[in-house]
Amino acid sequence: MTISSALNAGVSGLSANASSLAAISDNIANSSTRGYKRIQTDFQSMVVGSKGGSYTAGGVGFDKLRLVDERGPLVGTNNATDLAVSGRGMLPVAALSEVESGNGNPTMMLTTTGSFRTNADGYLTTASGLVLMGWPANANGTVDDGPRDTAEGLEPIQYNMNQLTGEPTTEVTLGVNLPATETEAGGDGDTETLTVEYYDNLGSSQTLTVSFTPTVPATGSSNEWTMQISDSASGGAVIGEYTLTFDDSRTAGGSLASVTAVTGGAYDATTGKVMINVDGGPMEIGLGLIGESDGLTQLSDTFAPASITKDGSEVGTMVGVEVDAQGYVRANYDSGASKVIYKVPLADMANPNGLKALDKQTYLPSSQSGSYFLWDAGDGPTGEVASYSMEESATDVATELTDMIKTQRAYSSNAKVIQTVDEMLQETTNIKR
Repeated sequence: MTISSALNAGVSGLSANASSLAAISDNIANSSTRGYKRIQTDFQSMVVGSKGGSYTAGGVGFDKLRLVDERGPLVGTNNATDLAVSGRGMLPVAALSEVESGNGNPTMMLTTTGSFRTNADGYLTTASGLVLMGWPANANGTVDDGPRDTAEGLEPIQYNMNQLTGEPTTEVTLGVNLPATETEAGGDGDTETLTVEYYDNLGSSQTLTVSFTPTVPATGSSNEWTMQISDSASGGAVIGEYTLTFDDSRTAGGSLASVTAVTGGAYDATTGKVMINVDGGPMEIGLGLIGESDGLTQLSDTFAPASITKDGSEVGTMVGVEVDAQGYVRANYDSGASKVIYKVPLADMANPNGLKALDKQTYLPSSQSGSYFLWDAGDGPTGEVASYSMEESATDVATELTDMIKTQRAYSSNAKVIQTVDEMLQETTNIKR
């Protein structure tokens, strides 16, 4: 009966608008929830067949969609491990309870922001119990990426804040100017000495002593020096001796012309380095390229150690961690050293709005979202990891309140339809009187 279909349509309208109001209520309630993604209610008309010129009301259907691809604004914080994603992509996390249970690999969930801090067990976790996940780094700070289409290679990020570490020095670069006047006839022939501190395999301080002795000719200029390198850890023994010749042409005057090894490793003209062996192992010494002024030079009358650079660090205690834009988790030490300990990828999928929503602003991949891929942050379609940042709620309260007014009016109108149908049915009943 047509009038009955009108009643059913009114009931479906009440149900649809009640669900819409529930979504609006959730959005407003979470207007201050960091990383919250608002729910949108979509209405669809229901059409049923009509016969004999009469019309049958079909009513209204509705679907709810969580707009995961809508991002809230980022706000700055004072915590280095407050993280958000600037752009597309999501952070992999796991439930702390699963991690601590030790029953196999924890389930990877996804989120777009989190305030992570170190707990008592060294896990980088949120107050709500989410642990950040990443690929662990090797001892030398490099990261062997795991599989990109599964979470099997990811591990909960954990470290020891009381850990001591020291990095041995493996490379030293010398930026030194030698006085050209000392290689001229009548020069004093004085040896210039330079000491360079380095760190051995146990983080202890050692010293390289580099001496430069000019070759003084009887006439003219030799433009030649003898360089000796001795190592304090080897009892002061000379571990490398080289003959340095400098160019005095108009176009390349003062730059290296040749490096000849007397003892020690041969000079590599492609890198501008020689290899010597200190007590703890091999070490590269950068002298500069032939014809370039990027290392040793011979100009004027001044001995000037302008730039001495080296890697390695003394023993230090971890004082904190930071996550850079590419997702590398770096441990910082009070010695000034920094070391990569994990790399956090960003997960992306074809339809983020198809993810299954869970508590605590976390999501699980589903058949509707499509399979995910773990990208390096900043590569492919993904954005970068923003530290010292949190993502605000995507809810716009003004819009939600406006939608609430419209929903209230629609609900009242559907209630009026039911009331009108009731009155019409009453009139039909009164015909018999």
